[in-house]
Amino acid sequence: MIELAPSILSADFAHLAEQVQAVAEGGATVLHVDVMDGHFVPNITIGPPVVASLRKVTKLPLDVHLMIENPDLYIPAFADAGANWISVHQEACTHLNRTLDHIRNHGANPGVVINPATPVHMLEEVLDLVDHVLVMSVNPGFGGQKFIPAALEKVRKLVMMRETRRANFRIEIDGGIGPDTIAAAVIAGVEILVAGNAVFGKGSPRENAQRLLKLATEATLQRV
Repeated sequence: MIELAPSILSADFAHLAEQVQAVAEGGATVLHVDVMDGHFVPNITIGPPVVASLRKVTKLPLDVHLMIENPDLYIPAFADAGANWISVHQEACTHLNRTLDHIRNHGANPGVVINPATPVHMLEEVLDLVDHVLVMSVNPGFGGQKFIPAALEKVRKLVMMRETRRANFRIEIDGGIGPDTIAAAVIAGVEILVAGNAVFGKGSPRENAQRLLKLATEATLQRV
């Protein structure tokens, strides 16, 4: 199943409830929430209060992406605020197994993220512990960046690793996803597509979401 996860980092926060409703009407089935601390990545975004506010206005799963140092300290607060999925960076976790268990123990689905310079084999020991693997197709920190094509080879490798291990994790991609890149991501094996500017940047978020989902669905027919 292909899912579109609009990134609220690109939304108009003055009209967040309306924009969330619009993308849901456009077929989005997940909301992606980028959390940045100004240390692990060069930007500062939102914390648990915004997640709690989102929880009040939508029933969609909240996919909280922690781009922060010391994520273990904040996992309980995000879970309590209503996060359904919580993903952490392999690069930020000294004891990744323990962090992923920490997420599941707080009632959320754990995911692991890798930056563009991190090879997928770094995840081999945790693939049985996660519900999803998020491949960054830009260097994290800011929206609107150009897609890094090498991310698609990582997706293909993850598909093979999943088959070999008979694992059940899903594959997500984040960064530079739009009309020009979404089909290639789906053909490579992505199942959850994070899009920010392509949904909220120009025009109607509802229509943009519909268009992206249509392109993604059509691309599934080209998978080998």
